[in-house]
This record gives sequence, C-alpha cells and structure tokens, in this order.
Amino acid sequence: MDGSGVERVRLTPWSDGDFWLLRRANSPEMTEHLGGPESEERLADRQRRYVEPFAGRMYRISLADSGDSGDSAGSAGSGESVGSIGYWEREWRGATVWETGWAILPGFQGRGLAAAAARVLVDVVRQAGGHRALHAFPGVDHRASNGVCRKAGFTLLGQADFEYPKGHWIRSNDWFVDLSTGPAEDSGADSAPGRHDRPARRRE
Repeated sequence: MDGSGVERVRLTPWSDGDFWLLRRANSPEMTEHLGGPESEERLADRQRRYVEPFAGRMYRISLADSGDSGDSAGSAGSGESVGSIGYWEREWRGATVWETGWAILPGFQGRGLAAAAARVLVDVVRQAGGHRALHAFPGVDHRASNGVCRKAGFTLLGQADFEYPKGHWIRSNDWFVDLSTGPAEDSGADSAPGRHDRPARRRE
C-alpha cells in the first residue's frame, strides 16, 4: 500500500499452477451473476483454454511486493494471489473488440483490487494493440462491478442483452474504453461495500 492508501496489484500471465484460483472462484457466491458454479470437467477445460495461446490473455492478480513502485504487469512477484482478470476478442456491433472480466476472492473483496487490476489491464491492452475498443459487460443489477468500471475509467455506453451462459439471458451495461486515447478520469464508484470484486463476466 502506498501513501494514498490504495493497495498495489501485479498481473502475471496465467499458468498451469493457477487452476486452484478457478476452483476457489467456482462457488455459488462468486458465480451468482454467471449462471452458477461449473462442473470440474468444465473448470478443467477452462484452465486449458486460459493457458493455451489465444487472442488476448488471462492473468493472475496478486498484491504487489512492498518494493514495487506501482501497479504493473509482468513476471510473478511474491505478493499474495487475490484473483484473476483477462481480455479476449468478441464480435460486437459489426466490429471485433476486446472484452474484459475479473474475479477477486472473497477474502480480498471491498479493497479496490478489481479496479486497480482493471486500470493495469487497460494499459496492457493498449500497448498490445490489435483493436481500438475494450468493453466490459456487467449485469445492470451488478452494482459492484459497475462501480469497478467507473473506478477504472470506463465510459457507460448503454445496455444490451446477452445469453450467458447458454440458455440464461441477462441485461448488461456496456462499458467502454477507447484504447486510442489516454485513460479517462476516475469518476468515482457507486458500489456496495464488500461486494466490489465478484466476476462481471468470464472468458468462454
């Protein structure tokens, strides 16, 4: 934690050893907005897809080491693992865009870690290039994840309906970052204490 009281995070590319994070996040509480827990077989398939190369990348979120100068992405640090975040391609309104989603383990929620990780990810995706837009699609009733989007500098474009998972339709907010410009100003968050960091969406 720095002098401003904001905890620092580090993003490390997903690896074979991170399967336990998927299992920890596969609880009814953590998957409330995602259609419920997945089977062990589906979790194993998700782990395989997270590790294999694809257009985008998944990351493990950890608390930054005390000697780190700020939020960052790169090689693993020694800080405690707290969750996951990533970005992937999706077709959206006639264009290919990046989409992001995140999850923070229950013991670390309510500390602003998802917003900190999302800010790092915006910089990572901007540097990676490929597409101009990064979107997040939390459910309209997912007050906490909508607050994370505000804190991370996303702009609310409107609403849209998604079938996620298959057979389960949800109304979502469409949050957007223009990667061709600098990050937006933090407009603050209207979110429920202790529930900031449950998953908004996850990569299929």
